[in-house]
Amino acid sequence: MFTSDSAVEIPPTAGLPLYLKDLFPSWSDNFPQKIAEFLGVSTVGVECSGTASLIVILETLSRLSTRKNVVIPAYTCPLVIFAIVKSRLQLRVCDTSPDSFELDPEALAKLCDRDTLAIVPTHLGGRVADLNPIIALARQCGAYVIEDAAQALGARYQGESVGLRGDAGFFSLAVGKGLSIFEGGLWIAADAELRAELGRTSLQIIPARPGWEALRCLQLAGYAAAYRPLALRYIYGNSLRRALRRCDSIAATGDYFSSSIPLHRVCAWRQAVGSRALLRLADFQRDLARQAARRLPELTRIPGVKVLTDPPGGSGTWPIFIAQLPNEKVCDQVLDELWGAGLGVSRMFAYALPDYEYLRPWGGEQSVPNAKRFAACSMTISNSPWLDDASFERILAILFRHCR
Repeated sequence: MFTSDSAVEIPPTAGLPLYLKDLFPSWSDNFPQKIAEFLGVSTVGVECSGTASLIVILETLSRLSTRKNVVIPAYTCPLVIFAIVKSRLQLRVCDTSPDSFELDPEALAKLCDRDTLAIVPTHLGGRVADLNPIIALARQCGAYVIEDAAQALGARYQGESVGLRGDAGFFSLAVGKGLSIFEGGLWIAADAELRAELGRTSLQIIPARPGWEALRCLQLAGYAAAYRPLALRYIYGNSLRRALRRCDSIAATGDYFSSSIPLHRVCAWRQAVGSRALLRLADFQRDLARQAARRLPELTRIPGVKVLTDPPGGSGTWPIFIAQLPNEKVCDQVLDELWGAGLGVSRMFAYALPDYEYLRPWGGEQSVPNAKRFAACSMTISNSPWLDDASFERILAILFRHCR
C-alpha cells in the first residue's frame, strides 16, 4: 500500500514539458497576442494565476451590478471559494447532477434569484461541460455566467474556445497544466465592452510586486528542470506517499490552499517562456487526444467503470481520464493499490466542498449528495505520454480485478 517499485513517477496530469531552450526565448514575442491566436479570440488578459483571473472577473461584475451571490458547483477547486471571498461576494454551493461534476439544473434553479450575480460552471479536467441549461437559467434570473476552464485550455465547443459561451471565462497556467509558466492565468470574454472593463479592473487591482515575480521566475526555472519522471519521484511522489501514509487525502491531492491569494503582474520573461512553449501545445494536445482515443475503449470495457467524455459539439483536451467506479468501497480499494504506485493515478479533488473542514468558515454545511458520491466514487488516470502501455495495462488489470 502506498509504495512505488519504480524509479520514475508519472505525473497525475499531462502537462506540457518545458525545454531548456524555452528559458531563452525571443523577447519580441507578444504572449497575449500569441495565446489569443491559439484560442481564436481578439484579446486575452494575462494574470498571475487562474484564481487571480477569476478575481478580476468577479471584481468587474460586482462593479457593474449590485448583486452579491455567486453559485458554484459543490465539486470544484477550493480556490474558487477564496476568489469569491476576496471579492467580498456571497458563496452559494450547488449540488451536481447524478454521476457528474456538472451543476444540477434543478438544484441550480432553487438557488437563482434576484441577488444572483454569477454562476460558475466548471469544465473539469479538460472535459467540456454542457452549458445549455446553465445559460438558460442565468438568462432567466439576469445572472452572468463565468466559465471555469482552469483545466481546459484548448478545449472547444462547436469550434470555439470554451469560455466564450458564457459572459467570461478563465484558464490556469499553473504547474502541470497543458501550458504552464509555473503560476499564471488568462481571462477572456466575447463582449468587447466587458473585455474593456476587465482590462480596467486588472490595471486597478493587480499591482507590480517584483519580489513575487522573482520567486516565480526561480520556480519556473526549477519546474522546467524537474518536470520529468525521474525528478518527479522525489519532488512529488515521495511527499504524496507520506501524505497517503498519514491518511491525509487533502495533502495527497494538493488541496490545502490559503485564503491569502497573491496578486501581482506577470513579468515579460515568464510570458516569453509561455510564448516559446505555446508553439508545441497544439501538437502535444493532438497527441494526447490520439492516445486517449486508443485507451478510452480499454477503460470502458471494464464492468462498472464510466469514463467522462464530452457532450455533442464538445471537443475537450485529454490531460487525464476521469473515471467513475461502481461504489466508494471499490474506488478506495483501487486507490489503495494505485494512488501511491507512481503510475499517475489520483483523485481530482479530495472531497466535495462542504466536506473540507478548513473551508467550513466559508462554505458551511450543505446538502449535496450527488457531489459527495461523485467525489467518493471517482478517480483520475494520467494521460501523460510518459505512461507507457505496460504501465497502463497494469492499471487496467487492477481495475478489472476490483470491478468485475
